[in-house]
Amino acid sequence: MPILEKIIIKDFRNIVLEELEFSPNINCISGNNGEGKTNLLDAIYYMSMTKSAFPGGDKFTVRKGCDELSISANYRMENGLQSKMGLSSSLQNGKKLKKDDKACKKISEHIGAVPIVLVSPFDTALVSETAEERRRFFNLILSQMHSSYLLALQQYNYILKQRNLLLKGEPDRGYLEVLDYKLSELAKSVYEHRKSLVEALEPLTTAFYHSLSAGDEQLSMEYKSELSEASLFEILQKNYERDKLFGYTVSGIHRDDLLFSLDGFPIRRCGSQGQQKSFLVALKFAQYEIMKQSYGFAPILLLDDVFDKLDMSRIANLLSMVAGRDFGQIFITDSNKIRMAELVNSLTEDRAYYEAKAGKFTKVEI
Repeated sequence: MPILEKIIIKDFRNIVLEELEFSPNINCISGNNGEGKTNLLDAIYYMSMTKSAFPGGDKFTVRKGCDELSISANYRMENGLQSKMGLSSSLQNGKKLKKDDKACKKISEHIGAVPIVLVSPFDTALVSETAEERRRFFNLILSQMHSSYLLALQQYNYILKQRNLLLKGEPDRGYLEVLDYKLSELAKSVYEHRKSLVEALEPLTTAFYHSLSAGDEQLSMEYKSELSEASLFEILQKNYERDKLFGYTVSGIHRDDLLFSLDGFPIRRCGSQGQQKSFLVALKFAQYEIMKQSYGFAPILLLDDVFDKLDMSRIANLLSMVAGRDFGQIFITDSNKIRMAELVNSLTEDRAYYEAKAGKFTKVEI
């Protein structure tokens, strides 16, 4: 499994310049709110996914007053070999990536090289926000596991943009049909990947939820897509006049959604705060398990303020899950370093502790 051994971060959010070495097992970062705990985890995530885990783009990720951020990382890969990766992002010149001192032509080809899963307080958006957040969840998982998925999604979005531009004028129907046929091929691939993912996620999320909450609620997921009824080509042909009227493509995989329910009722409306928190952690652990099965080794796991999301009984259940399964390298943040130390020290002697203050990180003994 990939192990992040060392990272150098420059001008990333509130981090000016930091060089840190990590334990291959559990790494704990404590500090008050706003000191940079989440920013460190986001920098680790950025190195894997080439973008921040949070909305806003690089204009909010580059440190205020700077034009460029850079991150370099040393990994011990699953084959035992060392690999050095460097990623920079300039507000003027875009992103550049190097692997072992060789420039990468396509940034997207890096996605999935160092698989990663983030559990964050911002996961509540999966329940409370629009379908776009849930499609983003699909894409973050599948893009790491399947390069073909990422390519199909990129091509779909490119052709969709062309189609929408044509719809604003007087499109050539023959040319539009060519685009519709290509869109339909790409949409089928994306749809099938998403459908398979939901089928794998549901039983695993249910199992983790019951372990975490000790509840007996019946959890279910429903993947909503028009492609379950017909091919996208048929749908686009049928809805041409409507699309022409609106000036954009109303139907397609860019409208898909994923619905979560407990005992037949939407979690968003009927789930308590505790149920929603337990569900979201269970969902992310299910993601972790699926990715581990796909890769044959454990991804890096980032747990951001997860202890604040759960009561002590749920925390104990969570840690027993971590201790009892084949987890890889883990990064945990918590504002309460004593609580974190008591919990982590009971799991392993191979751990490292850091304190965050104003974007600086100091290794400490607890």
